[in-house]
Amino acid sequence: MPDPVPLSEVKRMLTGEAAQRTLPREAMLAQQHAELFARLEPAATAKLLQDLRTLPFVDAGLAIKLADIQPQYTEEIRLLFAKERVVLDEAQLNRLLEILAQHR
Repeated sequence: MPDPVPLSEVKRMLTGEAAQRTLPREAMLAQQHAELFARLEPAATAKLLQDLRTLPFVDAGLAIKLADIQPQYTEEIRLLFAKERVVLDEAQLNRLLEILAQHR
């Protein structure tokens, strides 16, 4: 399975590709989605991912989901971690919210 890519990086790649050639329909739809929902620039996303990865309970895939979605409430974070069958305590949730708030 390929490595996950943050939405801001997808936006950058598709924008660069669109400047060079006409994108297929699917790529154009992906570019529109990335332009609508990418909240950070690629450099800011990379810094956020680096900060998230310092936490022992956040793997690369979850870090990218957190960076793309930018949850603001603990329940949103719990939903993301529920699929991984990880239960976070209040201190861990608050730490995640602090890191995300620093990068908004």
